[in-house]
Amino acid sequence: MATAWLAGGSGLVGGALLRQLLEDDGFRCVVSAGRRMLPLQHPKLIQALVQFSEPGTFAPLPPPDVAFCCLGTTMKRAGSRDAFRAVDHDAVLAFAQAARRSGARAFLHVSSLGADPRSRNFYLAVKGETEAAVARLGFGSVHAFRPSLLDGRREEARPGERVGLAVARLLAPLLGKYRPTPVEALAAAMVASARAAAPGVHVLESRAIATAEPR
Repeated sequence: MATAWLAGGSGLVGGALLRQLLEDDGFRCVVSAGRRMLPLQHPKLIQALVQFSEPGTFAPLPPPDVAFCCLGTTMKRAGSRDAFRAVDHDAVLAFAQAARRSGARAFLHVSSLGADPRSRNFYLAVKGETEAAVARLGFGSVHAFRPSLLDGRREEARPGERVGLAVARLLAPLLGKYRPTPVEALAAAMVASARAAAPGVHVLESRAIATAEPR
């Protein structure tokens, strides 16, 4: 039975992952680390308010065996390139470094389909840079997940995304790796990969993620 840290539990993927971790008998304790408390209580859940830019805020937390990171934003929501990088690169890396210092053997994080540090697309370049930075931290097992358009129910309204998702669902058989990625399948793939903890650095593309079955 393992202790898991989770960053990004308030988001679409993080919420699905948190539910699955709490239901999984392989995890005795789940620490949700974030800048606000979640409206959720569970005997296995510990909620911790942290500042990702301040490493000392992680020190009091129970040492993790594995850490999951679902932090992420959009260019539109961030408002600038610097603000986007602060979340999707800096905060992810700070969380990974804190987990590594505290003893985590495995780190699993959500990236993006097409992530590549050499990409001319700023979003994809940042995602690729983050993958590379995490891979260099020395975890025994690292998994980067590259989903396509996320298929799940968001709390906030995103009319444009809803329309695009509806069209993508209809065309899914023709889209190959670009077909929508169900968030429950992504969460299940992350849990399964954590339990297996295969040594080395691994990248799971959208096709592999979509085949995972929720527990």
